[in-house]
Amino acid sequence: MTTMIKKYILIEKPSKARNQTFLWKLGHRKAFHQLKLLSKFCKLIPQVSMNPNSPSFLTVLIFLLLCFQTSESQNFLRRGSSLSAEDNTGVLSSPDKTFSCGFYGLGGNAYLFSIWFTHSRDRTVVWTANRDRPVNGQGSRASLRRNGAMVLTDVDDTVIWMTNTTSTGADRAELLDTGNLVLKDRHGKILWQSFDFPTDTLLPNQVFRKSTKLISGVGNGTYASGYFSLYFDNDNVLRLIYDGPEISSVYWPDPDFDVFQNGRTKYNSSRIAVLDDFGSFSSSDELKFSAIDMGFGIKRRLTMDYDGNLRLYSLNKVTGSWMISWQALMQPGKVHGVCGKNGICVYTPEPKCSCPPGYEATEPGDWSKGCKPKFNRTCSSSLTEVKFVGVPNTDFYGFDLNYSKTISKEACMKLCLGDCRCSGFSYRLTGQGLCFTKSVLFNGFKAPNFPGIIYLKLPVSVEASEPAILNGTNPVCRLSKSQIVIGSPSMYDTTAKRVRWSYFYWFALAIGAIEVFVIASGWWLLFRRQDVPSSLEEGYQALSSQFRRFSYAELKKSTKSFKEELGRGGSGAVYKGVLADGRAVAVKRLGDLHQGEEVFWAEVSTIGKIYHMNLVRMWGFCSEGRHRLLIYEYVEKQSLDKHLFSSYFLGWKERFKVALGTAKGLAYLHHECLEWVIHCDVKPENILLDSEFEPKIADFGLAKLSQRGSNSSQFSQIRGTKGYMAPEWASNLPITAKVDVYSYGVVILEMVKGIRLSNWVVEDGEGQEAELKRFVREVKRKILYEEEAWIEEIVDPRLKGKFNTNQAATLIGIGISCVDEDRSKRPTMDSVVQSLLECETESEIHITDDH
Repeated sequence: MTTMIKKYILIEKPSKARNQTFLWKLGHRKAFHQLKLLSKFCKLIPQVSMNPNSPSFLTVLIFLLLCFQTSESQNFLRRGSSLSAEDNTGVLSSPDKTFSCGFYGLGGNAYLFSIWFTHSRDRTVVWTANRDRPVNGQGSRASLRRNGAMVLTDVDDTVIWMTNTTSTGADRAELLDTGNLVLKDRHGKILWQSFDFPTDTLLPNQVFRKSTKLISGVGNGTYASGYFSLYFDNDNVLRLIYDGPEISSVYWPDPDFDVFQNGRTKYNSSRIAVLDDFGSFSSSDELKFSAIDMGFGIKRRLTMDYDGNLRLYSLNKVTGSWMISWQALMQPGKVHGVCGKNGICVYTPEPKCSCPPGYEATEPGDWSKGCKPKFNRTCSSSLTEVKFVGVPNTDFYGFDLNYSKTISKEACMKLCLGDCRCSGFSYRLTGQGLCFTKSVLFNGFKAPNFPGIIYLKLPVSVEASEPAILNGTNPVCRLSKSQIVIGSPSMYDTTAKRVRWSYFYWFALAIGAIEVFVIASGWWLLFRRQDVPSSLEEGYQALSSQFRRFSYAELKKSTKSFKEELGRGGSGAVYKGVLADGRAVAVKRLGDLHQGEEVFWAEVSTIGKIYHMNLVRMWGFCSEGRHRLLIYEYVEKQSLDKHLFSSYFLGWKERFKVALGTAKGLAYLHHECLEWVIHCDVKPENILLDSEFEPKIADFGLAKLSQRGSNSSQFSQIRGTKGYMAPEWASNLPITAKVDVYSYGVVILEMVKGIRLSNWVVEDGEGQEAELKRFVREVKRKILYEEEAWIEEIVDPRLKGKFNTNQAATLIGIGISCVDEDRSKRPTMDSVVQSLLECETESEIHITDDH
């Protein structure tokens, strides 16, 4: 069998000596011996035909080839050893096989020394040593030299990258399960680690410090450094910045607000941040966020993407694809510099770059270069030579020459006309008029909810209509790359070298062709499916969707003149509809609203950016005259009250799932939104259930938005439903997120008991008392006197004892603490989520239905 395998691979005469000599000449003595050893394992394989053309023989060959590849995988590299770009199987693997480290091909002859996710569909790179200096595919090596330094050399022995460990004597390089490449001494002490030098990605438990940055790539298949960075500023705040060839501009957190308005603090100078295994990110400046699928066991990465957005990704183990589970900016057009100088990012609904009237793309295909004027600038203050062309709902952020309040558009125009430096002016329609004259047109974006117009200063001779129509919107907002071509003339100095290498090329080509053909064919046969869009496209479609403004006529048609009513609440009736694209939606017709058009639009547009799996998704709104409507996703199984208090029945597993999902949704509103959202009306009627009984909180669309940390109550009227309202509503105390905690407590106690606890009952013939108070008093008494089987007496009898005792006790305990009249004693929704998750994990280890 050994001879036959060698004969098949080398395509030579069946001379054992000749085959062995050929391998020896190629420097593959080790490979030859490994093939001999592997062939001995053929006794473990059923007898197969020795005909090389038979399918069974091919199966054995594939097995041996894969074993040969796997045998080259190792967890560490000893001092004096190296990895070669020529040997694609010579990689380091983490012990759990999650990560691989070695030479990563960019296509052609360019390679990076990188770490990547082994089992992701596109082998996603998380760290690179030489991102801006790719090496040659032949002759390049990563070596752990005897002086203790790890060195990356190109084909001509030029040092491309090295570690600073020559004086410390590193004994070996090792790839850990965390994705961290470390150099250790003989005692196991870490002397150097890749975690200290991130490129564009932060992995769980990788500490981000004041001395480090995440720098984006430039996209299009290359990993060279781009213009966008995540870093700690000198004010101790974690920020995103566009640092281009001409300008630098911070764009996150929102530069229109100060540090504290953005929910951050600048007083902690430690400047440290970390993403944990649970999917939660926390920073010393009080920035906190979590993945929408937070929990243990999921592979994640936080990446500074090439389009300037910071995103948290979660890996789907089955498909190997990535899902965006959080992102910093819901509107990519708010990223500065993404469309270059004079460029505008516009939604169609995907973000695309465009040039305004009078401008054209500087370099088609590379929007980092922006747009250039079609005219020569002149300094003229006469309207006979200069005109202003307006582009509605558009602005260029920054570079203001002048800022004026309470000014007319004509006066603002005169300011720009009289200043030779002025390229245009922005006039906002809010209040009595805001004027911003612009020296440079950078950071352009167009958004339907932006209440302003940019007026461009153009020569009269330039053809442009007013209002202007943006042109050239085909290219997507992204930065292009230059093609990488690498080749060293030293490889081909003489004819002798060309002959020597040609044997190796033919050998590698034969092996590679067989492996690629067989593996690709098998993969296609076993896992063929429709083409799937890239992870970034999937994430944009999932998170950005098509939130927009609908016309009243469009909604009237989709609901068949509001024919099918789904329900009715204090703020209006809800109707079922089907949009033109086939989506089933719930359309809420709002009643009288005590707020103006401008406030309504501002609040709705903010809510439209909020996305969480446990919040009902808002697709858009309508505001025409007296008509105010909100368009939500349609949820199949309707509201929780129908499953708790009517003929429907909800099992214990589903009840606990609803309790946990509702807590996650409220925690997101309270702790993770840039703006603080208080629901104010949490009740079973506002908790909808999808086909999998996953809860989705509804009716938070018109909840009060306020700055986190504010102590003042800004509610003009009492909100909520009697029985679920916290005591502070009646006490005229400042309203905080603890009012939602109280309402949540009532809901989960109702889920345990199976009846309404928000009703009022007559107590001893004297006055009324809420059923809730009587229930809480009864539970506390049973606990105090240590009554046996008290949980069984309290839990909904319709369950017939089929519930988890530990989970029931946890829900009752949380519920009682949530409805405490002293709001300072109520837990936060974050802590509630943690408690429920811990309870869920413990219950998975030991669950019993015998109570």
